[in-house]
Amino acid sequence: MPELAEVDAYRRLAEEVVGRTVAAVVAPDAWYLKRGLTAAGAEAELTGRTVTSVRRTGKLLLLETSGDGPVLGLRFGMSGRLLVDGHAAVDNLMYASNRELERWDRFALVFAPPRGGDLRMRDSRRLGGVELDPAEARLGPDALAIGPAALAALLESGAPLKARLMDQARLAGVGNLAADEILWRAGLDPARPARSLSPAERRRLHRHLRAAMADLLARGGSHTGDLMPARQPGGVCPKDGTPLVRRTVGGRTTWSCPTHQH
Repeated sequence: MPELAEVDAYRRLAEEVVGRTVAAVVAPDAWYLKRGLTAAGAEAELTGRTVTSVRRTGKLLLLETSGDGPVLGLRFGMSGRLLVDGHAAVDNLMYASNRELERWDRFALVFAPPRGGDLRMRDSRRLGGVELDPAEARLGPDALAIGPAALAALLESGAPLKARLMDQARLAGVGNLAADEILWRAGLDPARPARSLSPAERRRLHRHLRAAMADLLARGGSHTGDLMPARQPGGVCPKDGTPLVRRTVGGRTTWSCPTHQH
């Protein structure tokens, strides 16, 4: 599933199209276009525009365009992949088909000569989406950059700790796999009320949040955490050998250690 680490890989791949000019927009799936966007509207707004920069906030990929052109926002859901000139940034997504089927191409930018080529979103489950000028202000701070004070503020809630970390309006970029990894490293129960953490626990959570996200980024994916191999029926905690517990927390399947996470 594309989480922050995967989308950052998409960002690096998408940088290859900076300086290219859009010759055509291919948008065969009307449902994939969000916030009132249509295929004709995307064509009118983007054709002739040059991609000037690429950036990421949380799990949202953003392409800036020239002049007074819009910002193109790409959301990948649980199964979206990015391809540039036929090459994928991530070859293997968890919980998604990785077959290379063009019928799963939901949106594409085709670039003009001399560089040509294309950028496309391939999404087997149609859980992502494309929009223009997305409301970036609705996202919380990026998980790679959040400071201790901002983290403490978002924890002032009775919601489960894991649910609060995954609330993209509060903290942008933490998905299900990363949340389990972070809380396992920090020794915190995912179901605890977020506001129940002591100041020392908040500091520990911040330290492990930043370290875990950096590790997943460096390793190349949200599925590369230390907990991941054990995150299955019969799995035991890599720290203490205790059988892991599987629960639903915040609506998401959650694995944790009942011995050291409390």
